[in-house]
Amino acid sequence: MVLALNRDELQTFLVEVFPEVMDLYRVEALTEDTVQMRFKVGAGNLRPGGTVSGPAMFALADVTVYAMVLAKIGREALTVTTNATIDFMRKPEGGRDLIADCRLLKLGRALAVCDVLIRSDGSEGIVARSSMTYSIPPRR
Repeated sequence: MVLALNRDELQTFLVEVFPEVMDLYRVEALTEDTVQMRFKVGAGNLRPGGTVSGPAMFALADVTVYAMVLAKIGREALTVTTNATIDFMRKPEGGRDLIADCRLLKLGRALAVCDVLIRSDGSEGIVARSSMTYSIPPRR
């Protein structure tokens, strides 16, 4: 299955459906079965000690999987998370954006399954790993 949305179309749609947060996220790269997203880390996302909060990393994983699924199925805003796990593996490097790399593992009629690896920009060390399943609305 080819992409339903290209990188620019995907970014535009994400801004349309989530204008309140999409200034924090940017689609960096998109292929047929991967997407890379950037999260602009700000002071409001930091915990004491300068680490990025777990909820901020979870949100990045969730937005990244949402983007991957939409890139494949098109403008279906009601696609939702049905299952999620996340492992926090090491402290992100302070003052750097986070990069999430998502790989689509399975796309069915009703469900999509993806893995996400999150790292600090400029570093190869994985700070978090997530596996998510999304529910796809029935086609009308």
